[in-house]
Amino acid sequence: MLLAGCSGGGSDDGGRAASKERASDALPAPDTPRHNAPAPAPDDARGEQDGARHDIAPEPGPADLRSTFALDVDTASYGFARRTLDQGRLPDPSTVRPEEFVNSFRQDYPKPDGDGFSVTVDGARTGADGWSLMRVGLATRPDDGRSERPPAALTFVIDISGSMAEPGRLDLVRKSLGVMTDQLRDDDSVALVTFSDRAETVLPMTRIGAGRDRVHAVVDRLRPTSSTNVEAGIATGYDTAARGLREGATNRVVLLSDALANTGDTSADGILRRVDEARRAHGITLFGVGVGSDYGDALMERLADRGDGHTTYVADEDDAREVFCERLPANIDLRARDAKAQVSFDPDTVERFRLIGYDNRRVADDDFRDDRVDGGEVGPGHTVTALYAVRMKPDADGLAVTVSVRWLDPGSRAPDEESASVDTGDLDGTLGNADKGLQVAATAAYFAEGLRTAYDPLPGTPTPAELERHAAALAFTTGDKAVTDLADGIRRANELRGRAP
Repeated sequence: MLLAGCSGGGSDDGGRAASKERASDALPAPDTPRHNAPAPAPDDARGEQDGARHDIAPEPGPADLRSTFALDVDTASYGFARRTLDQGRLPDPSTVRPEEFVNSFRQDYPKPDGDGFSVTVDGARTGADGWSLMRVGLATRPDDGRSERPPAALTFVIDISGSMAEPGRLDLVRKSLGVMTDQLRDDDSVALVTFSDRAETVLPMTRIGAGRDRVHAVVDRLRPTSSTNVEAGIATGYDTAARGLREGATNRVVLLSDALANTGDTSADGILRRVDEARRAHGITLFGVGVGSDYGDALMERLADRGDGHTTYVADEDDAREVFCERLPANIDLRARDAKAQVSFDPDTVERFRLIGYDNRRVADDDFRDDRVDGGEVGPGHTVTALYAVRMKPDADGLAVTVSVRWLDPGSRAPDEESASVDTGDLDGTLGNADKGLQVAATAAYFAEGLRTAYDPLPGTPTPAELERHAAALAFTTGDKAVTDLADGIRRANELRGRAP
């Protein structure tokens, strides 16, 4: 764990009709599509690993209508954006990852009976000419009880550099660790590593049953010191984790930091190169939870991606309580390793598509069944959502999409797959009448894409004011605090844009 501070419009007529729906029936949208060409993108941002773009296929053939990506359950980008907006600033567009906005909201997908994934596909017209928004939903089975998971061996790597002195950083880390320590079982183990300009193991691997008070005492003594040598911290953390490795346990490294590295190797690739052997040989996974108003988002994301883990962001004690009390089982255990999804669009019915987000998680289509290619790690009770803008051919009728997910069993490393398909009629409703989960996901995606000013808008993008009104209505009808927070974030962003020169 890396802890950084505790229904498709297939015809032109259908598209125009959808654009005339009342605000209560559909997300407001322009009468004509606003996305007619691939969005401009920074280098290595839009998934050209196999020499072909995956977002838009202008003149597609069968091979062009596939989209493959590694699963991602990170949410740090959305949490950090909320923190930035609360402080009266718009987030840096480079820190906005739409899939992390979308995956910050719970989805009520069916759960599989056994290990692996359930696959759900649905969608609705956006109002733009011929364009639909399609949701791919994947879910794992939650834990039935605390006694079912194997014991955990967690090595916490704690940033005590000077930058962590700001309120909401090391103080929140201490509180978060205290909460997590009380949630762990007696047969779990914890080690603590601190780092500033150098790293030190302040607590070797210790069984919680006999050492809970000792862990609390070490955590309570944590105080900020000098510079930030993330490289030293992670290298020492992996060494400590390898020495305290427990067979049959879930072994994790948990980094707690604002990720503002300024000493030693400051690149994710360089840092993880130091610990590559321990990471691969022992299967020790790295997870991250970010803190701080100034936060090294890019470094933290790369560390988690390269370390076979995921990230989240903790802004306050409520966030910390949710992460370490409610999400703790999902952060410790695994349901799937190297999980990848491939979405295949039928060329007889689909004209174009665009995957929303997952820019750094694209996989070459031919590598979907190459189990040597890195995917994503997913725990129990997780849901993963991917949204696609899909333009149907005029009068299209029949099979539209087949979705497959492939993963490795965490223990045996045996591969497995699950698939689902939908027809054009399954994407033919209006977005305003769609499942509330799809509406929330769409709202989050439109919000995120609006913050990424360098990208073309999605087809059917509502105006900022229309999106704000729709988010407020969703918050009212769902009664969900998370959706209320989303609506507040959209309102704050609109206010800040109004004050911009």
